[in-house]
Amino acid sequence: MSEDQTYSPEDLEAGRLLFARPWEFLTSVTDMANLPEAADTEIAFAGRSNVGKSSLINALTGRKGLARTSSTPGRTQMLNFFVAPETPLTIVDMPGYGYAQAPKDLVDAWTRLVFSYLRGRPNLRRVILLIDSRHGIKANDLETMELLDKAAVVYQVVLTKADKIKPPQLARLITETRALLAKRIAAHPEIIATSSEKNKGVDDLRAELFLLATQ
Repeated sequence: MSEDQTYSPEDLEAGRLLFARPWEFLTSVTDMANLPEAADTEIAFAGRSNVGKSSLINALTGRKGLARTSSTPGRTQMLNFFVAPETPLTIVDMPGYGYAQAPKDLVDAWTRLVFSYLRGRPNLRRVILLIDSRHGIKANDLETMELLDKAAVVYQVVLTKADKIKPPQLARLITETRALLAKRIAAHPEIIATSSEKNKGVDDLRAELFLLATQ
């Protein structure tokens, strides 16, 4: 469900076909020296720990076990890359942030890795910033937006778990989020509300990613 854009049937079908291909894990990196060659369009997924990032990536690709969650939230400090044959798109799963019990050195390592990647990746087209619909934008989300603004990387808010709140609450959240994003330097104005569990909004996000990869 996109609140800001209606996708054509052609774009929706192209998005479906893009993600119907056999997506697979490519590599994990913990430092810039080991990044794969910058070639196809990259779209990175960011969000707080337990925001539903892995579930959404799995829903997009139709692969339940493609993106795996860590047994200890906040511990996985790697960039995970996913690709599919003959696809002009690479998905990057960024480390979750905001885990309350993560030690300071881990948080600092996350910030260094992520900022280095954001500033130094020429083929990074957009960051998909996931926000849990039940909680809205929190302080650490705003800190991440500051990081993205500073890195001059366009980011788009995608709401997760939209089925967990009532439609009037979701509409109010979208209105409030849109107003906040209007004040951000690098924020993309369009918001997509999704539910991995109910498969809502997933088709719209596929179409959006297809357009980013091919335009």
